[in-house]
Amino acid sequence: MEGKISAHGEWFCSSYCIRKYEQGKNIAPVAEEVCVVQSRPFYKNKLFLTVVSVSVLFLSSFFFSGLEMFRHHFLEYLGMVWKALLLGFLIGGLIEVYIPRAYIVKLLASKGSRSVLNATLLGFIFSGCSHGCLAITFELYKKGASIPAVIAFLLASPWANLSITLLLLSLFAWKGFAILISALAISLGAGFLYAFLDKKGWIEKNPNTVPEEESFSILKDIRERRRLYRFSVRELLGTDMPQVLKGSWHLAEMVIGWVLIGVTAASLIGSLLSPATFENWMGKNIHGLMLTLGLATLVEVCSEGSAPLAFEIYRQTGAFGNAFVFLMAGVVTDYTEIGLLWSNVGRRTALWLPLLSVPMTLLIGFLMNKLF
Repeated sequence: MEGKISAHGEWFCSSYCIRKYEQGKNIAPVAEEVCVVQSRPFYKNKLFLTVVSVSVLFLSSFFFSGLEMFRHHFLEYLGMVWKALLLGFLIGGLIEVYIPRAYIVKLLASKGSRSVLNATLLGFIFSGCSHGCLAITFELYKKGASIPAVIAFLLASPWANLSITLLLLSLFAWKGFAILISALAISLGAGFLYAFLDKKGWIEKNPNTVPEEESFSILKDIRERRRLYRFSVRELLGTDMPQVLKGSWHLAEMVIGWVLIGVTAASLIGSLLSPATFENWMGKNIHGLMLTLGLATLVEVCSEGSAPLAFEIYRQTGAFGNAFVFLMAGVVTDYTEIGLLWSNVGRRTALWLPLLSVPMTLLIGFLMNKLF
């Protein structure tokens, strides 16, 4: 564990993290004055450096005409993702306050296939944009979800919200169901493969996971909490909401830097390559599939934003599989997601994501090109 405050033989990023660690380990809290703070100048903070760098590039676009299209794409992408990000942070904060760790342990912490199935279902329920679900994903990880369940949730969550479902159906008609079902198959397949890797010890363990109580019942616990619950406006506004906002902010600190990097890279690529370039080179063959995979890795930001371009690829080339690869590749090769997994979960977990998911995506895309 890395951070700037020393406590309990570990390094933490804030006193908030120390308290959550103590709650998870059920140990006595350490006094604030005992914590040793490792001084770190603000200008060495990764989030600060990222914000400054992106801001300099954005402001430069007002003085250099060559960056004008970058500014246009950057603002367009921010317009796509900011609502999803805020919603993701808010839901993450609500989970932090209102969802007991025992629920997550019961649903997602087991090593069997049940947690993968539950995670995929929850991914379809909680999803927004691929970036909006990141905060929720890592809140579930902090709550003790197994890594196979985290991966299944991460891959399933960009595809279930009502807007993307209706958008895909309106563009591709009944073939939109093929995209949704195939995305579900990849999330389940990746989750089961990660469960195998976890069993072999080839990926990291979640240090937040606690043993599951077999006798624990979520439904009974909900009934008991409902029976004892007494609504209070004072408690809601004075206690609960500040905790929700505090949890949301800590999630935002973890995610925003990576999102800015992803949006900036996508904006630069989008300003240099026109849609016509994609359409001319993405033929209905292996070469076209591979090129689609590479370009989708660079330009993908949001499921909703990529759907119209994916349909244009299909309309111009007739390669339905290429359209699917373009949509799915932005999730399974997304550098924002891989970077967050690398820095917050583990390097092996991050590296296995594209190694397992990309071949499944290409195989399904190849079959779609043959069948449709």
